[in-house]
Amino acid sequence: MDFTFDETQQDLRRLAAEVLAKEGDEERLRQAGLLGVCVPEEAGGAGLGPVEMAVVLRETGARAAPVPALPTLVGTLALARHGTLDQQRRCADRVTLALREPGRALTDAPLTAARWEGGDWTLTGRKATVPYPGTATLVTADEGLFLAEPTSAVQEYTSTGEPAATLVFDGAPAERVAGIEAVADTVRIFTAAAAAQASGVLAGALELTTSHIRTRRQFGRALAEFQAVTMQVADVYIAGRVLDVAMWAAVWRLGEGLPAERDVALAAYHACEGFTALYTCQHLHGGLGLDVTYPLHRYFAQGKHLTHLLGGADAQLDLIGALV
Repeated sequence: MDFTFDETQQDLRRLAAEVLAKEGDEERLRQAGLLGVCVPEEAGGAGLGPVEMAVVLRETGARAAPVPALPTLVGTLALARHGTLDQQRRCADRVTLALREPGRALTDAPLTAARWEGGDWTLTGRKATVPYPGTATLVTADEGLFLAEPTSAVQEYTSTGEPAATLVFDGAPAERVAGIEAVADTVRIFTAAAAAQASGVLAGALELTTSHIRTRRQFGRALAEFQAVTMQVADVYIAGRVLDVAMWAAVWRLGEGLPAERDVALAAYHACEGFTALYTCQHLHGGLGLDVTYPLHRYFAQGKHLTHLLGGADAQLDLIGALV
């Protein structure tokens, strides 16, 4: 594959960086069209794919921005790949994603869907840690991918302070988007997307850390002049580069329609392993790294949240072993 961005991807990266650098919130991202990059052109979006999704999410992670880019971009891309034009238009860039069940991994058996004689579908079960609830919800179930509204919701928050909820479906009416094959594809998209945002988180934390050690002085010298410090920073850089290579390979294969299960799992593994590099960044900041008025804590919280979403490095190793 070619890791060089084309003109569209370069422009998208610059736009995302500019909007997010100006304290970009959800509405600003929407106005700039960044939450609609994966919506088909016929439905009012840019009609772009997994690589462009990853471009936006990496910039989001690089600023640890508390915005619904991850669920929205994954949801709209899944609808673009599997939904009807009517569904894509109705949801546009205002869709969230319900994948995980309480106590289960992303790949475990999903909640139950039933179909009545009249042809209508209902869903029964629960989905945990659904981010930014309140918009159209794309739900994975044992009979495929559905659009549905929950019967009730229990409000909660993620480790980043962002809103989430456990959604309860008790015979809730649902609209089927696609069959069971779409569930596996949506999980792959989500996994690659979380790895893309984690890549940005690690890059942003590394930038903060290198800036700190260049200016912080100890024993009359900048921290960057100590060999032990430079070796630790080098370890963080290597972890970031490894994650980048794995992540871009995974989203490229998804975009090209090639088998991507192993590449996605490998990207997720390095995203989870990369979280340990954030401990190094925190260590090199000393007490400042724990100060909630200093931005590093946001990167640490977001990295931890993404690792939880992916199930951890051991879970990804198990998956890689099963695929091999």
